[in-house]
Amino acid sequence: MTETTPLDTAHALMQAAPEDDAARLRFYERIADVELFLLLEAEPEGDQISPVLLEGEYVIVFDRAARLAAYVGEAAPYVALSGRTIAGMLEGQPLGMAVNIGVAPSEILLPAGAMDWLRDTLAHAPGEVEAKIAQVLPPRGLPESLIAAIDAKLATATGMAAGAFLVGVEYEGGGRGHLLGFVGAILRAQDALVRAASEALTFSGIEAGAMDVGFFGPDDPVVPRLARVGLRFDLPQPEPLQQTPRMAPGSDPSKPPILK
Repeated sequence: MTETTPLDTAHALMQAAPEDDAARLRFYERIADVELFLLLEAEPEGDQISPVLLEGEYVIVFDRAARLAAYVGEAAPYVALSGRTIAGMLEGQPLGMAVNIGVAPSEILLPAGAMDWLRDTLAHAPGEVEAKIAQVLPPRGLPESLIAAIDAKLATATGMAAGAFLVGVEYEGGGRGHLLGFVGAILRAQDALVRAASEALTFSGIEAGAMDVGFFGPDDPVVPRLARVGLRFDLPQPEPLQQTPRMAPGSDPSKPPILK
């Protein structure tokens, strides 16, 4: 296969700079975010799945269905899940993840300890405070790695908000920093957007607290101020559905598949 995937790129950057913590963090961020095709022994039975294990220690995943097919050499059952979902499924089990084994330059064995670290990192919950904005300023001094991480996160947040602006802020009563302000976010998506922003900080190697998150209605008087001086992020919007697709195991985050 000649396609270079985002996971291939992140893996190559990590391998080229083994002492670069930021490159390693970006690779694990891609692992968490991308859709992975998990090889199964048999078709799922309800919410029960039976992954094929490599050496009894690793579930086997690929970032393209064609790569899975190239590895197996024939039709084989699989389920497509995000890396974060698979990492969560493995909690409490001494299993790692074999990624793109034998079929791509990004092949790598991630041991059980790496899965534990990834779960702990993804489980980090940001704090919540209330503050009134006194002044909105252009964003300054933030590293390009954070800007790129926010852009990558929001590129997958389809339909969660109309858009977002990154600005500098001064708060009433003192204090200043940066704010990622979401405009027109749907209520049920706000927790996911906060988590995405928090992970952008974490996987960029930036200390927590370097950026706040806020939510504003389209008619909020602060929105024109955000738009005037802020760095804008456009979130993709969904196309009208033609039919209701069948949900695969793991599609509902509240009901992840269960390993048999």
